[in-house]
Amino acid sequence: MDIKEIQNLIKFVAKSGATEVKLEMDDFKITIKTTTEGNESTTTYVQQMPMQAAPQMIAPQVVSPAVLETVSAPASDDNAKYITVKSPIIGTFYRKPAPDKPMFVEVGTTINKGDILCVIEAMKLFNEIESEISGKIIKILVDDSSPVEFDQPLFLVDPS
Repeated sequence: MDIKEIQNLIKFVAKSGATEVKLEMDDFKITIKTTTEGNESTTTYVQQMPMQAAPQMIAPQVVSPAVLETVSAPASDDNAKYITVKSPIIGTFYRKPAPDKPMFVEVGTTINKGDILCVIEAMKLFNEIESEISGKIIKILVDDSSPVEFDQPLFLVDPS
C-alpha cells in the first residue's frame, strides 16, 4: 500500500462518519481515528508488522466513555498498589532475547533496578527495556511478539 492509497483511505474514512477503523495486512497495520464532535481531527498510525501476521480487517467500533469508565474502574482498584512498567517506544514486544533463549522474566520473578525485562524491536533495532524499580513481577500484560504502542502498560510490579 503506497502513500496515495493511504491518503485516499483516510479521506474515505473521514467522509464515512466512522470514528475508528483498523486495517491489518501482511506487513503493516493502519489505525485511523476521527472525531465528529465539532473538532475535525484525524489521527493515523501506520506500523510495520512481523511477517507471520495474518491479514485481517477489524470493523469500526463505537464505545461510549461511560462503558470505558465502568470497565476500567474495578481493575484500577485492584492494581493501585502495583507499579506499571510502560513501553517507552512503539515497536514489537519480545519476552526473550532470541527464539532459543529463555524468557527475561516470568510472573513471580524478583527483579532489581537495571534488570532487563524485555526487548522491543523498532525499525530493525532491538531495544532492551530495563527495570527502573526493584520488586516482583505480578502480571505480564502483553503477549510475546505483539505490537506495542508508546506508553502502553507491559508489566505490573509489586515494589514491596
